[in-house]
Amino acid sequence: MIGIGIVGLGMATQPHMLAIRDLEAAGTARLIGGFSPSVERRDGFALRWKAPVFGSQDALLAAPGLDLVLVLTPPGAHLPVAQAAAAAGKHLLVEKPLERSAAEGAALVQLARQAGVTLGVVFQHRFRPAALRLKQAVAGGELGTLLSCSASIRWWRDAAYFAQAGRGMKARDGGGVLLTQAIHTLDLLLHIAGPLARVGALARTSGLRAIDTEDMACAALQFTSGAIGALDATTVAEPGYPERVEIAGTGGSASLVAERLELHVKGRPVEIVEGAMAGGGGADPMAFDHGPHRAMIAETCAAITQRRAPMNDGTTGLPVLHAIEAILRSSESGAFVDV
Repeated sequence: MIGIGIVGLGMATQPHMLAIRDLEAAGTARLIGGFSPSVERRDGFALRWKAPVFGSQDALLAAPGLDLVLVLTPPGAHLPVAQAAAAAGKHLLVEKPLERSAAEGAALVQLARQAGVTLGVVFQHRFRPAALRLKQAVAGGELGTLLSCSASIRWWRDAAYFAQAGRGMKARDGGGVLLTQAIHTLDLLLHIAGPLARVGALARTSGLRAIDTEDMACAALQFTSGAIGALDATTVAEPGYPERVEIAGTGGSASLVAERLELHVKGRPVEIVEGAMAGGGGADPMAFDHGPHRAMIAETCAAITQRRAPMNDGTTGLPVLHAIEAILRSSESGAFVDV
């Protein structure tokens, strides 16, 4: 079994811990313990999960049986935690985004490579059954040549969400709706449709919150394949709606709404992969099933055991960072920019 430790015991802990408990029951992994610099969070984690906690990061990294470190701290702290864990020979699974910038993300990828440890990134949407089917359909040419590929993330975050110190601020989060919320769906779009060539975008702060990052963004997208599309992302759409990925090609089209897929291939009956129509788009960011987290952690553990790169390899977390930076550059310049 792969021994797992967690650094960072905030809101993101819940789906990871539910997934780890399932994997413990299956004999795939076991929890070694968690660490946070906050005594309050350590105590809360120990009480809720009846799990060990460590008084220092070094103590966790030195714990017998530890193989994999889940880095669940805010961006900006990912790189130093990963450096310490990699230096101790521990594999890494890092919460999205890899880091606040593409340059920092690339540095994280490089340090893992130099240390010879596996690096995975937390993009659990890729592991939803409907998303896996859509990826298979596009990769297998079932939709023909891609023509139009778009994503819509019209979510809501309430005052309680932004009441946490630093939430929505560049100093803590590194970015706004693009880097913190829409990144999952934008990553999924790129994972399925391929990389971007250039973008033309607008990004703004609504004024509804005392934040210094964007909570509204839209962009025209041109993919390297020649396909075009649009991105619409916001956290001001109360009460919040399911995110969407929509693909159209010469052989058919697909609509992925949250975890439900409608696949229309020419000459075939419509194929529907059922799934939840609601998730973390509303006031409760954690209102989603932990099954995709379980599949993602299981894949990371299998990759470690088999000495291969996981499907969520850290290098695959870089294109979305380049895309977000290009969108923000385009908004600032008022012109299309290359990704």
